[in-house]
Amino acid sequence: MSRSAHPAGPRYADVLPEGHYVAPPTDLNELDPRVWSRTVARGDDGVVTVGGMDVKRLAEEFGTPAYILDEDDFRARCRAWRDAFGPDADVFYAGKAFLSRAVVRWLHEENLNLDVCSGGELATALDAGMPAERIALHGNNKSTDEITRAVDAGVGRIVVDSFQEIVRVAHIAERLGKRQGVLIRVTVGVEAHTHEFIATAHEDQKFGIPLAGGQAAEAVRRALKLDGLELLGIHSHIGSQIFDTSGFEVAAHRVVGLLRQVRDEHGVELPEIDLGGGLGIAYTADDDPREPHEIAVALREIVTRECGAAGLAVPRISVEPGRAIVGPTAFTLYEVGTTKELPGLRTYVSVDGGMSDNIRTALYDADYSVALVSRVSTAEPMLSRVVGKHCESGDIVVRDAFLPADVAPGDLLAVPATGAYCRSMASNYNHALRPPVVAVRDGGARVIVRRETEEDLLRLDVG
Repeated sequence: MSRSAHPAGPRYADVLPEGHYVAPPTDLNELDPRVWSRTVARGDDGVVTVGGMDVKRLAEEFGTPAYILDEDDFRARCRAWRDAFGPDADVFYAGKAFLSRAVVRWLHEENLNLDVCSGGELATALDAGMPAERIALHGNNKSTDEITRAVDAGVGRIVVDSFQEIVRVAHIAERLGKRQGVLIRVTVGVEAHTHEFIATAHEDQKFGIPLAGGQAAEAVRRALKLDGLELLGIHSHIGSQIFDTSGFEVAAHRVVGLLRQVRDEHGVELPEIDLGGGLGIAYTADDDPREPHEIAVALREIVTRECGAAGLAVPRISVEPGRAIVGPTAFTLYEVGTTKELPGLRTYVSVDGGMSDNIRTALYDADYSVALVSRVSTAEPMLSRVVGKHCESGDIVVRDAFLPADVAPGDLLAVPATGAYCRSMASNYNHALRPPVVAVRDGGARVIVRRETEEDLLRLDVG
């Protein structure tokens, strides 16, 4: 623990862990554009606006907690990824980050493809009008029903994840009189620099077929022999919230090595390589994500170089940004309920949500930013911990943050960069009601996922 004098005053001097930032922001009212969506601003009256709507009005109309999604920002990020990779590549939005029928329509209008990983996500995609050929189905344990629905609908790709699944997809496709396009997901043995729970390309985990021991090569051999399958290429995903492309370079080198082996042994050059997603976003001012055009240039150079060295034609590249598109476009709006000063430690600021609407802090020890958004304040910085209302000591939304010392019940706080995984992973813990998702644009707002009600909760309880 730090024992040095602290800029915010002696009450904080003994509590900051080693390596923690020790200086509060110079201006607590400033909104860092790296972590907030593009239309967020603080008005002349001190109230924060997004898409031309101020947060007080949003709270009055839709209640709190609520996920507030900036539609213009979402669409702009879709276009940035699409333009960065161009017409000779495919961009699949990873629906697991956040999916709704409105989002599917936006993706369709912005000419992005969609990656789904469950029957529910597939149903949402099809119901909202996404053309089936622009959908890819993921998952390490797809049910027979999910595969049947996907093949019958005509999805463009199924990413197969095991030897059993190769046979299962082929059998279902043949029974339906179809030939299903597939990618084989391989684990390439890359240790991505991320949390262990979201690193997905090392060998000791549930996803993919290992390159080690010739297993991936055997999977390719089996897929090529089955009449119900059209093997389109290889899929690799190394993890999530990654800022460094060096892991992709190692992954591409190993995947291209497999493509060369396939050509040499079977006389086939597979036309596609999917490098997955996982590129990080800024949750705090310390994060420094790369722009889509930088990522596109880097990945294309890596694949082109590796294919040139292997004597292969450059395959069509696919990527799967989810968090990188939707994550920065939303914030969660809360109302303060109580504050509790612990002298010599910090002040706990309790809001009307918590781990039921954002489990990532408890699950991954994720870092977030937070701001007072219903007014400006000239009060001194106060070391705070923003917590929820659940009966759980780990119910933490923002572990360490500076808020104005005059934060009080009734104030509105906003936590930015909550567009990805927060609503998707939301729960009814303590029988909490999941918040709505409110899309804002051009001075208007509409609910795209409504708030749950007690009637919704009780309807599932059959007694």
